[in-house]
Amino acid sequence: MQPSYLAIGYWQLGFAAVLIVVNLALSIWLRLGLARSLVVASVRMVAQLLLVGMVLGYVFALRHPAPVVGIGLVMVLFAGVSAVNRTGRRFPAVYLSSLLSVFAASYLVTGAALLGILQVSPWYKPQYAIPLLGMVLGNILNGVSLSLDRFMDGVVRERAWIESELALGATRWEAGHGLVQASLRTGMIPTINSMMVMGVVSLPGMMTGQLLAGAAPGEAVRYQIVIVFMIAAATALGALGMVLLAFRALFNGQHQLRTERLHRPRPWRDALPARLRQLVPGK
Repeated sequence: MQPSYLAIGYWQLGFAAVLIVVNLALSIWLRLGLARSLVVASVRMVAQLLLVGMVLGYVFALRHPAPVVGIGLVMVLFAGVSAVNRTGRRFPAVYLSSLLSVFAASYLVTGAALLGILQVSPWYKPQYAIPLLGMVLGNILNGVSLSLDRFMDGVVRERAWIESELALGATRWEAGHGLVQASLRTGMIPTINSMMVMGVVSLPGMMTGQLLAGAAPGEAVRYQIVIVFMIAAATALGALGMVLLAFRALFNGQHQLRTERLHRPRPWRDALPARLRQLVPGK
């Protein structure tokens, strides 16, 4: 039986890779300094996706919950770490806070979709669980990163005003809730903006993939609506959890602002033990 979609061979992938030459040409012509990053990103993306394709093919054949849960936890780990790495400041236990926020939001929303909305049986079917979790995590990552960065920058920028409020008797929530609100708004705006133009300006990836695979347009649209609502809920929950944990880390129980806990990230070489640092050349 012939598949309902057009299969893509490796030579076709090679031909598609020529399209990246447009970016390289613009970078070189306008001296943007992005040529090396484009090449590295392209090679890394291709290698990662090909590896994921092989792993998922193996997992799909197993039909067992353990590898599905394991892959999900690895995805959460990378998403939580990446969300913090995109920010310009750190505080103690920021990575743990990010992992907890990303894990709770992604697994709660994905679980609700698998068990309550789609009613997948068994719940660990990898062709449903892994793609849904991946789409949710990609958007949680952005929401958490934007909210966290906005909150920490706001704490530093508005330090004098916040401390004056605390000195006049305000509680930590009274002094900082405006910054919490602004941070959550920053993290959620990209999702809301994409929802505004979805179907008119852009056709989302989930819907496009199903259409290319031969699904009926109405079915593809219904799946996409479910995905968008999942993404919106997960982004809101992840951003809320991260901002509240950051709020707790930077405002103590005595209603004091602890900006000294914030620090700029160190280069990875400086984080190594002294003996290993000597083996790694500096800049």
